[in-house]
Amino acid sequence: MAAELEAEVPAFDRSLLECSAEELAAKWLQTNDLQKEVYQHLAYYVPKIYCRGPNPAPQREDLLAQQVLLGPMEWYLCGEDPAFGFPKLEQANKPSHLCGRVFKVGEPTYSCRDCAVDPTCVLCMECFLGSIHKEHRYRMTTSGGGGFCDCGDTEAWKEGPYCKKHEINTSETEEEEDPLVHLSEDMVARAYNIFAITFKYAVDILTWEKENELPGLEMTEKSDTYYCMLFNDEVHTYEQVIYTLQKAVNCTQKEAIGFATTVDRDGRRSVRYGDFQYCEQAKSVIVRNTSRQTKPLKVQVMHSSIVAHQSFGLKLLTWLGSIIGYSDGLRRILCQVGLQEGPDGENSSLVDKLMLSDSKLWKGARNVYHQLFMSSLLMDLKYKKLFAIRFARNYRQLQRDYMEDDHERAVSVAALSVQLFTVPTLARMLITEENLMTTIIKTFMDHLRHRDIQGRFQFERYTALQAFKFRRVQSLILDLKYVLISKPTEWSDDLRHKFLEGFDAFLELLKCMQGMDPITRQVGQHIEMEPEWEAAFTLQMKLTLVISMMQDWCALDEKVLIEAYKKCLAVLMQCHSGFTDGEQPIVLNMCGHSVETIRYCVSQEKVSIHLPVSRLLAGLHVLLSKTEVAYKFPELLPLSELSPPMLIEHPLRCLVLCAQVHAGMWRRNGFSLVNQIYYYHNVKCRREMFDKDIVMLQTGVSMMDPNHFLMIMLSRFELYQIFSTPDYGKRFSTENTNKDIVQQNNTLIEEMLYLIIMIVGERFSPGIGQVNATDEIKREIIHQLSIRPMAHSELVKALPEDENRETGMESVIEEVACFKKPGLTGRGLYELKPECTRNFNLYFYHFSRAEQSKAEEAQRKLRKQNREDTALPPPALPPFCPLFASLVNILQSDVMLCIMGTILQWAVEHNGYAWSESMLQRVLHLLGMALQEEKQHLENLSEENVVTFTFTQKISKPGDAPNNSPSILAMLETLQNAPHLEVHKDMIRWILKTFNAIKKLRESSSTSPVAETEGNIMEESSRDKDKAERKRKAEIARLRREKIMAQMSEMQRHFINENKELFQQTLEELDTSASGVHDNSPVTSDAKLTALGPEQTRVAEHRQVVMCILCQEEQEVKVDSRAMVLAAFIQRSTVLSKNRSKTIPDPEKYDPLFMHPDLSCGTHTGSCGHIMHAHCWQRYFDAVQAKEQRRQQRLRVHTSYDVENGEFLCPLCECLSNTVIPLLPPPRVLFNRLDFSGQPNLAHWIKTVCQQIKALYLLRDEDCASKSKELNPYSESIKEMLTTFGTATYKVGLKVHPNEEDPRVPIMCWGSCAYTIQTIGKIVVSVAFSLKDDCLTSLTRFAAAHWTVSSLSAVQGHFCTLLASLVPNEKNGNLPCILDIDMFHLLVNLVLSFPAIHCQDFSGVSLGTGDLHLFHLVTMAHIIQILLTSSTEENGMDQENTSSEEEVAVLTLYKFLCQCTGSALKEISSGWHLWKNLKAGIMPFLRCSALFFHYLNGVPAPSEMEVSGTNQFEHLCSYLSLPNNLTCLFQENSDIMNTLIESWCSNNEVKRYLEGKRHAISYARESNKLIDLPDDYSCLINQASNFSCPKSGGDKSRAPTLCLVCGTMLCSQSYCCQTELEGEDVGACTAHTYTCGSGVGIFLRVRECQVLFLAGKTKGCFYPPPYLDDYGETDQGLRRGNPLHLCKERFKKIQKLWQQHSITEEIGHAQEANQTLVGIDWQHL
Repeated sequence: MAAELEAEVPAFDRSLLECSAEELAAKWLQTNDLQKEVYQHLAYYVPKIYCRGPNPAPQREDLLAQQVLLGPMEWYLCGEDPAFGFPKLEQANKPSHLCGRVFKVGEPTYSCRDCAVDPTCVLCMECFLGSIHKEHRYRMTTSGGGGFCDCGDTEAWKEGPYCKKHEINTSETEEEEDPLVHLSEDMVARAYNIFAITFKYAVDILTWEKENELPGLEMTEKSDTYYCMLFNDEVHTYEQVIYTLQKAVNCTQKEAIGFATTVDRDGRRSVRYGDFQYCEQAKSVIVRNTSRQTKPLKVQVMHSSIVAHQSFGLKLLTWLGSIIGYSDGLRRILCQVGLQEGPDGENSSLVDKLMLSDSKLWKGARNVYHQLFMSSLLMDLKYKKLFAIRFARNYRQLQRDYMEDDHERAVSVAALSVQLFTVPTLARMLITEENLMTTIIKTFMDHLRHRDIQGRFQFERYTALQAFKFRRVQSLILDLKYVLISKPTEWSDDLRHKFLEGFDAFLELLKCMQGMDPITRQVGQHIEMEPEWEAAFTLQMKLTLVISMMQDWCALDEKVLIEAYKKCLAVLMQCHSGFTDGEQPIVLNMCGHSVETIRYCVSQEKVSIHLPVSRLLAGLHVLLSKTEVAYKFPELLPLSELSPPMLIEHPLRCLVLCAQVHAGMWRRNGFSLVNQIYYYHNVKCRREMFDKDIVMLQTGVSMMDPNHFLMIMLSRFELYQIFSTPDYGKRFSTENTNKDIVQQNNTLIEEMLYLIIMIVGERFSPGIGQVNATDEIKREIIHQLSIRPMAHSELVKALPEDENRETGMESVIEEVACFKKPGLTGRGLYELKPECTRNFNLYFYHFSRAEQSKAEEAQRKLRKQNREDTALPPPALPPFCPLFASLVNILQSDVMLCIMGTILQWAVEHNGYAWSESMLQRVLHLLGMALQEEKQHLENLSEENVVTFTFTQKISKPGDAPNNSPSILAMLETLQNAPHLEVHKDMIRWILKTFNAIKKLRESSSTSPVAETEGNIMEESSRDKDKAERKRKAEIARLRREKIMAQMSEMQRHFINENKELFQQTLEELDTSASGVHDNSPVTSDAKLTALGPEQTRVAEHRQVVMCILCQEEQEVKVDSRAMVLAAFIQRSTVLSKNRSKTIPDPEKYDPLFMHPDLSCGTHTGSCGHIMHAHCWQRYFDAVQAKEQRRQQRLRVHTSYDVENGEFLCPLCECLSNTVIPLLPPPRVLFNRLDFSGQPNLAHWIKTVCQQIKALYLLRDEDCASKSKELNPYSESIKEMLTTFGTATYKVGLKVHPNEEDPRVPIMCWGSCAYTIQTIGKIVVSVAFSLKDDCLTSLTRFAAAHWTVSSLSAVQGHFCTLLASLVPNEKNGNLPCILDIDMFHLLVNLVLSFPAIHCQDFSGVSLGTGDLHLFHLVTMAHIIQILLTSSTEENGMDQENTSSEEEVAVLTLYKFLCQCTGSALKEISSGWHLWKNLKAGIMPFLRCSALFFHYLNGVPAPSEMEVSGTNQFEHLCSYLSLPNNLTCLFQENSDIMNTLIESWCSNNEVKRYLEGKRHAISYARESNKLIDLPDDYSCLINQASNFSCPKSGGDKSRAPTLCLVCGTMLCSQSYCCQTELEGEDVGACTAHTYTCGSGVGIFLRVRECQVLFLAGKTKGCFYPPPYLDDYGETDQGLRRGNPLHLCKERFKKIQKLWQQHSITEEIGHAQEANQTLVGIDWQHL
């Protein structure tokens, strides 16, 4: 089938290309029935161009469509060649002052927190950078796609609506000129014609429902091909779709992934092409396979010509969008065409048709037409208004469609509401003309149909599907929020009327919520099914802001407020009328007051936490006070009709419920109730729940006798009995042996007192107390910070946000707190200013229990530090507003005094009663509040007022006749000295002091001087007693301390006497090590330290005793004892690499003997330095393995280490390790015959060695294998460990299976030693020597000893080959040239393999001489390497002309090189340059060599080398026994060196390099760094939003991720970019780590602002990014949107982790600490 078609395609092309656009357009201009002509043309050509075969060919289709189909339309529209026509239009057009750029997914958007009218007003990056807002407090987010830039919209910004680019266009705009004036009349007519036809065609074909006929486009010849079209839905997962497709159309997994990705992106994709039967069969398989759990995938078999026309329809819409960009006039015409009513009346315009069939269209089609709407209707202000009206009229239907549809909101037309409803003028117009508020609320109510008998909402179980539907319904609340977001400044009667109508509808909604989800206390057994509570709270949370905004609107107009108040009260009455029946009235009597109420027990009846109507009324009541309407028009308000007991009933029940839950009475009701109580107090809900309940109680108390209120309250708290009958408390506690009930009762009393404190003390809302809004926020912040210093983000979370997501914190935070910047970790913190602590209220109503105790502790601690007394008295409070003024009387009411007296009485006779200290603490707090009140009243006293608040008199009066209880004051004085109340002493003292101060005030105001009161005298004497008591205690404590100290020193003395010899030994050891240190310093000895050669400094044999971390035994490290090992981790590394693209072709055949100087991949060994016995480690590792096997059978969870690869965690520090290094004594001592007498010079030595090598080859040729090894000095266990570590290095370094016999094992060990030293040498110069690094010492010594366990002949062979690269011989040809060898690796390999030759040498040449000569030889080779590759530009700045001998010598050498290379080298006359280059180039090599010989021979480094000074070079040379003038080496050995240099230079590769045909590494090699990151994070976001996935044709990547090592941007976490690696599918990042970092990678996930560390396929972790906001915090997930800037220190820290190879270790620690990380599929990232 496909083959035939392929053959046909070119034939079509020719006929298509002959079609001339110009002629066709001319023909169209003549015709009478344009529509018919165009349709015929389309009917004939569209199927010929689009959909010609199973796979779409978009490039070809677009090309042809432009030529054959769109070309004629453009000619027709312009009336001339469009190449001239369109530019003319553009010139005539005045560019729009609106930006209108439509955002792509993930593009950065900016909103100004100071100037945006609401948070939905955003700018694109370009406009933002050119606007004034970049200096303001802005917020940066990434777009979800689909919105557009609001630059130029004056209604969106309070100031600065234009950026520099759009400002130019605003200068001369006359209001509302018609854009059509710029077009000629026939142009207008033609545009109308062509737009009408094309737009109608596109709309008809896209909304066409029949599958095999077309609207007026019947073709003459009809091919019989069909597509099986698969549509996207949001129910099935990627995996399900891929699996189904593989079955249905038997394609490969890769193809299926391609299909699934396209379906997900465009909303549909044809999965099969052919005749009807063939497609139908695929459809049935797909439907069958996906209909098991959910509704099946949507599949349609469609005729190919329909698909063709639909593809072209979309193309046309995009085309229309681009055409109207040329001219505002064309845009206006298109809008007219779109909104013109069709013949069928209502909803028949093209725009309506499209909107109403939105949910039937697929994703791709929706995106295209939404874009068209945005670029046309929303950019033309006149038509934006008309469109908004159409949208509002169809609102109900659009929302209904959206509910049924399952696509996200972003691709639904309903999402356009944000573009329309947030424009203040449009929103108001829609409210008044289209009654939008009522429409939205009614639509919302339509969708919540389940009600109970009383008509309240009832929610089904909150399943996933329920949640999904419910989320869709909530989008309506969002729309309501948009409409209300900007508040009206002037009200028309229309607006009032329509707003109140909307308010009515809103009350209906709240009425259905009042009392929903009622609960009853479970007694006896635990509840079986947790009741549904989430839906109700989700609804409450979403509505919280709307409720607040409704109140804000009401507050703006007095008439509206009064009406709203009346309506709300009426609805509340209706709600109550149904609640109170059947509850009998009872009368309560107490302290001579009586009140009538109903019998109701919270713990037995139904109670609900949802009371939105009462809470709304409370809010409106406060507004009456705040706007002073209550005092201006009392006659208009129904205040006299209010029944306070009715108002307080339900809020009180709710608060009692909370108290009982805290007292543990509702334990059997399960978690759902705990959660409800939690959210009731939570910052997201409390503003319209808990806070308003307190307000409602305050409202009630301010209107009724406080005694009555308190009695009702006691009765609801079920405490009436205890306080109303004397001595009931005593009886209660003796009769009730049940501890729980007594405890419950105590908690209830505490909670009730706490509630009274809140009712009197919470007056910081404007309208209740005389405060403003900033005071309220200040108070919140002070109380949050009095718990502990907090970061900015924590504070923001703890404060309630308004509709603009602002908390108002920034304006006041500076007044109450100081900011402390963060260090390298952690975040910046705000600390409370000390002068603010006096505003601290221990019973602040927004504290949770835990916060309250933390705050109390912190404040008491602070007071102790400042040497103040620890009392936390109540702070002074602002006065109440007149409407609430009578509230304070609750403090001096008889019932209150009775309650306080009773509790104090219990405290005085503390044995007989069940009482608690916190009860007393609360009573003391209330007493304090009352005294503060009275003090304030007295201080603000004016002449004629009498103070009605006489608390002091009431508390100094004893009780009445029958039981004559003492006065409250007397009881306090008794309690002051009670020993069991030590903690509260300070507070009681403060109360008595305040009492006396008030007395004085009263007396001064009544002007009768009275002598000092006895209270005061009493207080004085008690204070003296107190002091004496404290002194005595301190004395006792001191004596006790001294006694303990004496005992301890006595014990120490005994111990030393008993273990004398042990201590002697330690002291001696200390002494020797100290003397060792002294040798280093030049002061004590003139001998210079030398690490190698005949002058090698002798180091005293140092006994090394270490302790095993597993069995705690100590042991000396000896050659013949049991092995001790260090836990170590080997990894491949590219940290030093200069060429990351190089890979090992076939690891089995690869020969690693020579390391290329680009160090493309090395093997690094690191260790945590913890030591174990080899056998202890073996036992530990076996246990780990056994445990792993057991665990695998149980459950398949990854651990943070991979046992199959030999990984384990160090038993002490949990560092990731995969092998162990044996600890050895210095190896050279064992084989060294230290006798330097008459040692040969270099030339002589080379001769000798060459002869030995010849002899070896002869022996080998005769095949009598070399005599058995020299006596191997190491014990069996050490030998075994040598093999273990060697094999591990080989396995990791080459990625092969372990094989201890392989001759490459020793090479890998030496290589690892060299590479690790190189990485250390790179990072730190000065630190490296001061590192007494166990790991490197052990690694070097191990590498030096490893030859003893490998095959001698192999090691000898290696040495021969290595030496041959420097000293050529006839046996070894074809070795790498001198430019392609890393000299340090060569040095290490030579020095460490030399003993294998030396052990069979009896000529008396010592090993040390060999080391020295090898070192000199390699150094000279390196010098030649540097001179050959040094590309110095000769600067004119030659230093002083008197050249030093070094410079002369270097020049001579360089000249000699020029001769050898046949003068291909550049002429350089300046010796100074050469010498400078040579010194710089050779430093890294000398540093590494010094480290190497230091670790090998154990000669301590001279102290001068540890300071990186200018003359470090000289010190290095002397330590390595090199002449300071390095070229002397050549002069001393000129006889042999000249021939060697010639042989090196004659190599072909060297010649090629000099001729410029190849590249070579130049020295010194720069150390690698991570890439440079931009300072401003939004640059990265922008870069990422422009990055499209490399595999799925121009699609934007969902998780763009930046590699910080090489700067590549990858498309992570998506199917499209998965590749196969070692037989597994891995994501782009994992695949990249293998090419870029040999398995280790550092990435920045740009959308999440998160650093990702990966190591291998199973290991990874997230790490805090180096970007911080101004508050010193990272923003992972970009949730807060504060501007982020690069913190250089943190980036350096990440770089250091990478350079020190600690990434894997960091991941290990992270995964151990956080188990959730282990479960992530890292390989798919």
